[in-house]
Amino acid sequence: MQQLWAWCQRHPVLALLLPGLLLCGLGIGLRSPWPADEPRFALIAQEMLTTHQWLIPHRAGELYPDKPPIFMWAIAAGLWLTDNLRVAFLLPSLLGALATLAMTTDLARRLYSPKIALLTGLTLLVTVQFTLQARTAQIDMLVTAFITLGLYGALRHALTGPRPGWWYVACIAMGLGILTKGVGFLPLLLLPAWWWLGRRPGGGLTVIPLRWHQLLIGLLLLLATLAAWGVPMILYTSYSSDPTLAAYRDNILFKQTGQRYADSWHHLEPFWYYVIEVLPWAWLPPILALPWSLRGWKQRLGARDPRLWLPLSYVVLMVAFFSLSPGKRGVYMTPGIAMFVLSLAPLLPQLLEQRLLNRLAWGLGVLLGSLVALAGLLGALGLPALTRLAATQGFTPWSWWLTIGALTAVIAFWLPPRRGLVSLAVWLMMFWVLWSTWGYDVMDAARSERALMSTVYHHTGDAPLALIDFDEAQVLQARQPIVQFGDATPSDAQFVRMTAWLQTAPQQRWGLLTAGELEAHPCVSSDQVIQLTVPDRHDWRLLPGTAVADCPGDRDAAPLFQAPTTTPLGEGER
Repeated sequence: MQQLWAWCQRHPVLALLLPGLLLCGLGIGLRSPWPADEPRFALIAQEMLTTHQWLIPHRAGELYPDKPPIFMWAIAAGLWLTDNLRVAFLLPSLLGALATLAMTTDLARRLYSPKIALLTGLTLLVTVQFTLQARTAQIDMLVTAFITLGLYGALRHALTGPRPGWWYVACIAMGLGILTKGVGFLPLLLLPAWWWLGRRPGGGLTVIPLRWHQLLIGLLLLLATLAAWGVPMILYTSYSSDPTLAAYRDNILFKQTGQRYADSWHHLEPFWYYVIEVLPWAWLPPILALPWSLRGWKQRLGARDPRLWLPLSYVVLMVAFFSLSPGKRGVYMTPGIAMFVLSLAPLLPQLLEQRLLNRLAWGLGVLLGSLVALAGLLGALGLPALTRLAATQGFTPWSWWLTIGALTAVIAFWLPPRRGLVSLAVWLMMFWVLWSTWGYDVMDAARSERALMSTVYHHTGDAPLALIDFDEAQVLQARQPIVQFGDATPSDAQFVRMTAWLQTAPQQRWGLLTAGELEAHPCVSSDQVIQLTVPDRHDWRLLPGTAVADCPGDRDAAPLFQAPTTTPLGEGER
């Protein structure tokens, strides 16, 4: 055992890749994409492969201007390699997490020591938001990998250089990050502290200043990377006679960038949202060590140690940058985790010995496990509020939660309060293992809309199905052709188009609506409507074409998109 630990300390990057793969990759292939974001990106990637339209993303036949295409390209590439969307849709996040883990660990090794690097990597690996995003098909983990590569290249040049080649790699990575999600330029937040430290070095470590010609070349490489997709897209949309393509160009270049940041139209939160409501849970457990880190930080900052100044200044400026925008989401903090952990790196050996910190971490793990166990026990005993919640969500997790509680007791006994930080890390690993195996099995049918679309198919067979305000998960799980009438079209107008489509072949066509949508249209023959008994937050109704004979319809309005019949996820991809 001692020989293995010694080898791990000598080769921290290699030592962490296997546990990283196991912890972040466990469960891939066991579930389908879950709303809100995952089905959208999976559907776009699937359409890229079937339509061969790679330049501009489409979702259910419509242009998708909210995000650049790299993340969808990555899912499509995984789908082409594996021919299994349940595997492919999570691969970009997994690879992004492993790359981020490797680069952060390697930086700690180069700046400090192999032992500190191993502790740094382990700390990053068990940080809640890092592990969560690694197993979630959102863009944020992949863009974090590109941002981390940008930070890695810049820090290799500044602190272990001169290595201008790494700075140029950093700029290319920033361009790829912007093509993944607009915030890929975040490594540029290093520049103020880098410039200041280059003029006033300290801390016993020389800071290589960034020359003006290197900055210019780097920015040109960044722009060239953006141009690789941006120029063809602009030319294609500008010289097309289709006004929707011009609208796409303006949306992706302006609305989804500057306007989204300065004048966001959703996810509106106060300035202090990240500091008060996100970081205290998202950056657990390292955020617990913050009070014990301030003294060490003060000393190193006073000595102008660039190994702390650069990553910590990035974290502070990144949080401030996102806090200034009125639109906020917790996932926006993901690109800051690696540098926050790197800022703690030299203090980790001492932090592991802090008695009060260990007791706090131990108590937190016990508290979390006890709350989960209590909820599982009350649910199993039939507490009405939890019974209603389970019926609404479509799954009953009581046995799963009781098992978490039992394992919490085992961990708390095995690792007492004096080893509380290790205890909390083990508890988090246990939680993610159960979440990505047992939890996936319990939740997938309801969260992926598989149960709903299986019930629909039972009633309709292979008949085409129309959706109003369609859900991408429903399209992915459908067993029959799907029709939709424009995501941006008002619901009432969609209903008019749907009734016209149904009346064209009333015996062979169906529509799917919620009870609320149906109540707004009294022209429907309610005695023909089928109420679906699917545990769901929505009360679904199945509408046969014969039930809308008395409804007005715009017979000249064709459906915007008709998806072909596909094998539903969860049936053909088990």
